[in-house]
Amino acid sequence: MMTVKAFITRHSAAAYFALTFGISWGGFLLVVGSGGFASTSWQTDARFPLAILAMLAGPSVAGVLMIGLVDGKAGFRGVLRRLLRWRVGVGWYAVALLPAPLLAAAVLFALSLSSPIFTATNKAFVLLSGVAAGLTTVLEEFGWTGFAVPTLRRRYDVVATGLIVGVLWGAWHFLQGLFISGTYSGGLPLAVFLPMNFFAAVAQLTAYRVLLVWVYDRTESLLVVTLMHASLTASTIFIFTPLATGVSFLTYVWVLAGALWVIVAAAAYRGQLSRQPLRTRVA
Repeated sequence: MMTVKAFITRHSAAAYFALTFGISWGGFLLVVGSGGFASTSWQTDARFPLAILAMLAGPSVAGVLMIGLVDGKAGFRGVLRRLLRWRVGVGWYAVALLPAPLLAAAVLFALSLSSPIFTATNKAFVLLSGVAAGLTTVLEEFGWTGFAVPTLRRRYDVVATGLIVGVLWGAWHFLQGLFISGTYSGGLPLAVFLPMNFFAAVAQLTAYRVLLVWVYDRTESLLVVTLMHASLTASTIFIFTPLATGVSFLTYVWVLAGALWVIVAAAAYRGQLSRQPLRTRVA
């Protein structure tokens, strides 16, 4: 009879995702409570930063638990080695750090030609807030790339791994999106704004996750992937002062998602995403 440990080890990727969602969403709901969703401004609600910290505990705690259960001390040594791997060539740092801010700036510039809402009035605040948000990504990537991606890469190629992790990564943000909808929905009914914003987030993050998996596959550096994730967060979280809401907000997130998929398509066309499954575990 298969033991619990053997079952979890055999289905380690699914177990990781279940743990991540359970810890993140459970912690988020515990902090926020049964009421208050989509009814307040996240900028003034003291629960929001605590809820985000509870949410970030999911991928990191799940990653620690699964690495310890499946790989033991050798697994932790491997993750630490990849987290400290910084000698990957300056070009990979450029690939990790530049596309997100350049793409976000290009989209904002294009949209600003028709609407002043896409021009930030307090650029210093935007920059500092974005950098602060970007620093939290190490907690996420310890799980997503520290455990889930190497596990899935043993069975799937770069694109399939990116799609699986990306869709779940996007869906993982659902409660956060629900909480901030009271701020960003503007005059749109929530029944319209919520699904449009949710699917835009999934599309955007799935495209970016494919690129993250590609960079990790080529560099085997958890540090570089974390910096790449931080670059996206810093470039897209705190970008509007005053806030863009309703149709303006949805226009931005959908255009950015489309632009990211154009980059993925270009990389695939050039053969950059064609690496096949790894049949042995990468330490």
